[in-house]
Amino acid sequence: MIAAASTLVGALLLASCGGSDSGSSDGKTLRLWHYEGPDSAMGAAWKVAVEEFEATHPGVKVEFEEKGFEQIQKTAPMVLNSSDAPDLMEYNKGNATAGLLSTQGLLTDLTAEVTKRGWDRKIGAGVRTTSQYDANGVMGTGSWYGVPNYAEYTMVFYNKDLFKRHGIAEPTSIDELTAAMDKFVAEGITPLASAGAEYPAQQYLYQLALSKADRAWVDTYELYKGKTDFHDAAWTYGAETFADWVKKGYFGKNSSGLKAEDAGVSFIQGKSPILFSGSWWYGRFKSEAKFDWGTFLWPGTGLTLGSGGNLWVVPKGAKNKELAYDFIDITMSKKIQNLLGNKGGVPVAADPAAITDPQAKSLIADFNTLSERDGLAFYPDWPVPGYYDVLVSEIQKLITGSAKPDEVLDSLQEAYDKGVPKT
Repeated sequence: MIAAASTLVGALLLASCGGSDSGSSDGKTLRLWHYEGPDSAMGAAWKVAVEEFEATHPGVKVEFEEKGFEQIQKTAPMVLNSSDAPDLMEYNKGNATAGLLSTQGLLTDLTAEVTKRGWDRKIGAGVRTTSQYDANGVMGTGSWYGVPNYAEYTMVFYNKDLFKRHGIAEPTSIDELTAAMDKFVAEGITPLASAGAEYPAQQYLYQLALSKADRAWVDTYELYKGKTDFHDAAWTYGAETFADWVKKGYFGKNSSGLKAEDAGVSFIQGKSPILFSGSWWYGRFKSEAKFDWGTFLWPGTGLTLGSGGNLWVVPKGAKNKELAYDFIDITMSKKIQNLLGNKGGVPVAADPAAITDPQAKSLIADFNTLSERDGLAFYPDWPVPGYYDVLVSEIQKLITGSAKPDEVLDSLQEAYDKGVPKT
């Protein structure tokens, strides 16, 4: 699949013969794509940013098209190499996504603009890792190909009302968490909202592995600083524990075919008492959940999934790049950053005193805790192109019981080794 995708993209690149810079700017339209829901913190903040942009750019209109995360993930290389490329779009960060597109010449190098507009002074070291990519598309150093105006991390969302109804206290250790899940199962409730057909399931497995890992392990896996062994103690614990949790009934038997939206809705409707997922759900839960809920960091470890947020990228073929830069600048302004924070996002350049919502303060405080201990461990699908689909497929096998943990780890090792850049 990876080889076929690379061949297709290569053919498209050859066919274009440098046409990615074709077209002229009309200076009157900014074509914007992103995949944040209107109730999310980012969606709400960026809606105001659009209004601010149009107010400060008389005669210029923003043509916004909402896209799905999966839709952009799968079609970006072809779309960005066509005349249909937008001027500005949200795109997933990491070696396998933004890094790959940067090596294919599909993204604009933003380094000069970042320096000129001072965005680099607003974005901390831990967050900027996913903004810069070297000549091989490896994150952490090199040119800026994207700008995040928020950060994100994963946490345990839990239904306080359900916990209270069943006499369960907020877990502060992994033993207490598993004891809570055992009690829910005993009372006929599937404790964990998950989805095997998209990202949630693989994030559970990765977090389990992280609980037995350290920073060097993360850097080896994500940044190729050493040899990754999928049969080491961390990966083995992650896969075996995940499979064990399936047998214990912590995950629903039908979760192999569910999507992220299904997992989120299950939590919102009060069917699942626990969801381990990202801060991108925060605003929606705040808007839609009709019960008392809270969050806590995964217990017993200093590492969790997280990074700078998804990136604003400017396609190489964008026809109105200056307008795109102006819009990014507005999303980095104090007004939008403070709004994003109070809506339940994790802003990168807000005024702390301007964040007044108690839940939002807690969200940002936990992120600061993670940042201070260098606890952001990125995401499992980032290291190599096509790995997201590999993880989905292999972890579905753990859910259905069609493969043993060792077999799944063998497959993950094989796909990873094929995709790692050869030095």
